[in-house]
Amino acid sequence: MSQLFRRATVFLILGVMTLGLAAPAFAHVERTLGKLRFTVGWGDEPTYAGFKNSVQLILADAKGKPITDLGDSLKVEVIFGTQTETMPLETTFDPDTGEGTPGDYRAFFIPTRPGNYTFHFVGTYKGQKIDQRFTSSATTFDPVKDPAEVQFPAKDPSNGDLAARIVGDESRTAAIKSTAKSGQSTAGTALILSIVGLALGAIGLGAAVLKRRPAKRA
Repeated sequence: MSQLFRRATVFLILGVMTLGLAAPAFAHVERTLGKLRFTVGWGDEPTYAGFKNSVQLILADAKGKPITDLGDSLKVEVIFGTQTETMPLETTFDPDTGEGTPGDYRAFFIPTRPGNYTFHFVGTYKGQKIDQRFTSSATTFDPVKDPAEVQFPAKDPSNGDLAARIVGDESRTAAIKSTAKSGQSTAGTALILSIVGLALGAIGLGAAVLKRRPAKRA
């Protein structure tokens, strides 16, 4: 009986280890700054362009106790390429009802382009200055993915692709209108010059006729 128990225990441990290895990694970055411990990443993973998501900050003290009194003393700048947007952080924890996760703060937005994003936290907490950057990568938290990677059966164009096409169409339309306007102006000028030429020709013809007419006899 004891031998069967030992075998069952070994199999159970191996099964738990296997499940642990197979489970997806929680793609967040942990960093300790003084008396604060930051855990940063996307609120929903994997992250796809065009779908609502959030910057997630799980804030705790050095001992791991959640910090629930951050207030509005800390903001996050979301950076993509040369573009930056400053956003407030909202707590997901309600101390009155106990709903949500203590120390879990979010900045909700819709990432509209695939690629790497940087979350820059700026502010203070109880006199401690905070100025920390976290950038998505293969070794930190997930970059934003193109939704076409998981679309089936058809891969529809993204909002970014549609916007680029609209901008391109508007540019082409503006160029056509400009060319047409220029052509109309040129045609108008040519018409005026033709009328002036005809008028001058008529005057010249009249003068020639008068010159050829014989003088009256007395």
